[in-house]
Amino acid sequence: MNHPVIPIAVHRAEVNAPVTKERKRQAPKGRRVDPAALADVQRLLGDEPRRADLLIEHLHKIQDEFGHLPSTHLAALAQEMRLAQTEVYEVASFYHHFDVVKEGQDAPAPLAVRVCDGLACEMAGAKELLAKLPALLGREIRVIAAPCIGRCEQAPAAVVGQHPVPNASCETIVAKAQAGTIHHIPEAYTGLAEYEAAGGYALLKECISGARDVESVLKTMEDSGLRGLGGAGFPSGRKWRIVRAEQGPRLMAVNIDEGEPGTFKDRVYLERDPHRFLEGMLIAAWAVGIEKIYVYLRDEYHGCRALLQAELEKLRQSPHFVGMPEVDLRRGAGAYICGEESAMIESIEGKRGMPRLRPPYVAQVGLFGRPTLEHNFETLYWVRDILEKGGEWFASHGRNGRKGLRSFSVSGRVKEPGVKLAPAGITIQELIDEYCGGMQDGHSFYAYLPGGASGGILPATMNQIPLDFDTLQPYGCFIGSAAVMVLSHHDTATDAARNMMRFFHHESCGQCTPCRVGTAKAAHLMEQPKWDLALLADLSLVMRDASICGLGQAAPNPMDCVVKYFPHELK
Repeated sequence: MNHPVIPIAVHRAEVNAPVTKERKRQAPKGRRVDPAALADVQRLLGDEPRRADLLIEHLHKIQDEFGHLPSTHLAALAQEMRLAQTEVYEVASFYHHFDVVKEGQDAPAPLAVRVCDGLACEMAGAKELLAKLPALLGREIRVIAAPCIGRCEQAPAAVVGQHPVPNASCETIVAKAQAGTIHHIPEAYTGLAEYEAAGGYALLKECISGARDVESVLKTMEDSGLRGLGGAGFPSGRKWRIVRAEQGPRLMAVNIDEGEPGTFKDRVYLERDPHRFLEGMLIAAWAVGIEKIYVYLRDEYHGCRALLQAELEKLRQSPHFVGMPEVDLRRGAGAYICGEESAMIESIEGKRGMPRLRPPYVAQVGLFGRPTLEHNFETLYWVRDILEKGGEWFASHGRNGRKGLRSFSVSGRVKEPGVKLAPAGITIQELIDEYCGGMQDGHSFYAYLPGGASGGILPATMNQIPLDFDTLQPYGCFIGSAAVMVLSHHDTATDAARNMMRFFHHESCGQCTPCRVGTAKAAHLMEQPKWDLALLADLSLVMRDASICGLGQAAPNPMDCVVKYFPHELK
């Protein structure tokens, strides 16, 4: 798609003016556009709009085609989208999955093998894979240590190109690299026809037809006590009312970026029953009065993206989608910070994923400056069950005085890791014994992380605390997205905390000094044989008090828990 060249008006008296240094500066600044690169970009973009919010989508097209982002093509993309080259470059260089190659630099090997070095994968042997694979794969394949890829129950896990390799070994990774890297849609999931046959979308039809009114739906959601299941835990029904009360047009953003180490529940549910989520999403959009929906899916979930694209296309052709808002599926690019709601919104708008200062809040000024209903995948996954069975049904579950159900992503030293749907308030000991088949043979329970990387670490002696919102804060921990990682006597809390801090240092967006410098300094100090406890305590205080978003504020949790609950490891 060619755009007309806009002529620059030149004063007649300047036509024959001498060429001076000052006059040379009047020429367009930045890299001159290579015609061949421009032709490549125009071919790849086709008839796609050149809007600024599609910058990341267009960068993916170039990265997928060439295996990297040549600087010549970034300059061409900037011209094609009418953006400054610096704007395109700063976005491309912000995200981990974009490989920017400057002029004169050698292009990286076209195929990349990303081996997860998150805690669950590290305990399962990721370091050995990273040490051995380069020699086995040769120079034509890059081996990269990657942060959590959302497959902790399949540890150690890797991604070859765009194809996941669960329970990876050197042999399986080499075989996949040699066989090719085309990603596949997950098998044995419930498609549209099967979902409808089991009563799917009947509830949405009732809402659209008027058989159910908005007020009754809002009240049922409030009565259920369902809270946001991405980690923040804000009451869902109340959020619907708040956004509905804002002046339209209203938008919706769905977070399926789950980058918290230990978290994989959204991926598992999406691979099995995508339409249960889609129906919940459309009902929420109907109840709140949403005009357009943006679904933000993490880049590592290539098969899930293909699945969603296929099922959304089926849905668009069905009667259920008539009058429903447009759904725009957006692709992340490898940035944990984009799990934070305002950073995700920045990314959807085609920018670097940097959290916004608040207020104003996303519900008031969100996507493109409009009131925005932001939800985690799993929150919407439960909408159908709650509305069909009643809010009291959801609230009737629970243990130890807590209400509701929780999807625990359990990984580590248990016999049966995976997503465990269990009563809210269950204890870690009950979860291990009743849902995970106990500890692995030869391993005894030593410690656990109740809420992923940022949720802190507790010793096995504290195994009777109900796992739910608000129950872990007195101990310096929180449940977050219910990512539970179990350690045994073969592990140490110190090593786990080091792994977490390295992750936070790698994933800090760099916007605020307390987080950017604090995570780097803490990671360095924690690698030392003897910890400087006074300096680490100062760092923790500054990061908690002065960081802009939850990443920097919660990053000290594992470190502080080691000092508090595992002092014997520091001697």
